[in-house]
Order: sequence, then C-alpha cells, then structure tokens
Amino acid sequence: MDADREEPVWTEARVAELIAELPPPPEGWVQAARELPEARRSLDELVARAEADASLRAEVLAGLELALERAGHDPDPRLRAILRARLEAGAEEGA
Repeated sequence: MDADREEPVWTEARVAELIAELPPPPEGWVQAARELPEARRSLDELVARAEADASLRAEVLAGLELALERAGHDPDPRLRAILRARLEAGAEEGA
C-alpha cells in the first residue's frame, strides 16, 4: 500500500451523507421488508405445530403447496423448499 495515501475517515456524518445519496429502494423491496416479519411468524407457527404432531408433519410434507396456501403464503418453489427442509430437520432431531 502507498504510504502517502490517506485512508478515508468514516465518521457517522460521512456515512449518513453517502447513504442519503443512494437512490430509494425498489418498491418491491420495501413491501417485502414490511411483510417479512409476519410471514416468518406464520411459518414458524406452522413448523412448530407440525413438529409437535407427527401426523400433521406428514400431511404438511405431503402437501406443502396446500399447507402454505392455507397459512396465507404464496407457495413458490423456494418457500416450499425452505419449509420442507425445516420440517425434515425437525423430524430428524425428534428421531
């Protein structure tokens, strides 16, 4: 590294100035950030119920798409994969 070069000074005020210069986030990101906490709570509740009841877990795993729709979620492939992984991990821990 060049000894003559000064390192930038990162004060709170400078970081705030740089952040203020950024463009606003896309509306989709803002909406997702608003919805994420409730979606996570809802999925956590579904997983907890399924972990406590083996027959419910089997039912949910057999029909992930329907289970997600009933819980108020869009059953996209990524969400189904996350739910399947959580339920299968819970089943292995309980075995």
